[in-house]
Amino acid sequence: MERRKALKSLAVAVGGLVSLPGWANSWTSASLPAGPVLLAPQADALLAEVVETIIPATDTPGAKALGVHTFIQKIVTDCMDPSAQETLTKGLTAVEALARKTYTRPFAALDASQRTDLLKTMNQSPESDQKGFVSLVKGMTIRGYMTSEYVMNNITHYQMIPGHYYGCVPVVAKNSIPKTPQNK
Repeated sequence: MERRKALKSLAVAVGGLVSLPGWANSWTSASLPAGPVLLAPQADALLAEVVETIIPATDTPGAKALGVHTFIQKIVTDCMDPSAQETLTKGLTAVEALARKTYTRPFAALDASQRTDLLKTMNQSPESDQKGFVSLVKGMTIRGYMTSEYVMNNITHYQMIPGHYYGCVPVVAKNSIPKTPQNK
């Protein structure tokens, strides 16, 4: 009976070790598995604009181009508790309402400085829901952007295994003592 438990444990451990390299690598929007969707298409488009405001495109792609909004939605849906999901959905509603109240236009129609000011206003708001939304989205945007395949390969030059082994390399002594008549 103990042998069966040991074999099951060993099989689970080997399965975990085999799949570990896949979990440690970066992600792409195509590598995110399909599943339940938390946000409606309009809310997803609004989230894309919010993450683009946090990390806009420059000489490198912005957060929207890398699909960070899809990453955030997937993590919040699959890995976070219902209160985080509620914070995200209510926060997106608040973003759109505040944009229409302040600028009489939807968030997507605002320019970059207006969007930034709106998010700063929400971050400094006395309402904990708005602060929580900005904190959640900002943290997840940075995490999603920095762990995206593009950034990991082209900007940070991440190597899963640090260093490289070069087998047969001639060794050159750096601190060799020069030959003098005294130490021949």
